[in-house]
Amino acid sequence: MSDKNLAKTVFMALFVLLAMPHVHADEAALSPGQQFFFETVAGRRSVRSFKSDMVSDAHLLMILDAARMAASSGNQQPWKFLVIREQKKRDALKQDCLEQGMARIQAGAEPDAARYQEKVKKLQQYYDTIFTAPLFVVILVDRQSAYPDYNRFDGPMAAANLFLAARALGYGTAFYTDTISPETTRRVLRVPERYEQVCITPIGVPGEWPKTPAKKELSEFVVYESFSEK
Repeated sequence: MSDKNLAKTVFMALFVLLAMPHVHADEAALSPGQQFFFETVAGRRSVRSFKSDMVSDAHLLMILDAARMAASSGNQQPWKFLVIREQKKRDALKQDCLEQGMARIQAGAEPDAARYQEKVKKLQQYYDTIFTAPLFVVILVDRQSAYPDYNRFDGPMAAANLFLAARALGYGTAFYTDTISPETTRRVLRVPERYEQVCITPIGVPGEWPKTPAKKELSEFVVYESFSEK
């Protein structure tokens, strides 16, 4: 099966629930498509180390199209997706991150030389690992959108779709805000002031999938009808 056909198959599986509104989990066994959807949600992990495998153009377009289909306030669709594949630009992002990290370390005025060197080493290793990803996507929202006050809700909706679509195709992602800061992306990638960064994510085949971290029980989050008075 070609990359294009595979991506199309996976994309359709993700949205099979929309095509089967009359089938509910409590009424019948889950269909393969429904099961795949929930396994994709449960299997999403934040990935910070990647193999050298490239992300195909067909897969990238399917991932971005899933992000495009996210819900937004008044259907304003305020997003912009900035794709970084060129090694030169990825290197420039990494260098800027290292410079900002070094500035923070130096501002801390660590008196112990050994501990100072250890912090520098960890900083270098951290960004060496992150930048093994073959591409990054900066998720931005337009300050000049129809309802800019709602951008802070709409941007993460697109990010969530992107992460799930990437996971469905076997790729890892991570929601970075300060790790690769808006100042860094604006400086290196010349992002216009009208666009505000929601996050930047690597996309790639994980070196290994991280284990599922401990999750709280669903009962800790759900309240039915109203909050009881104590």
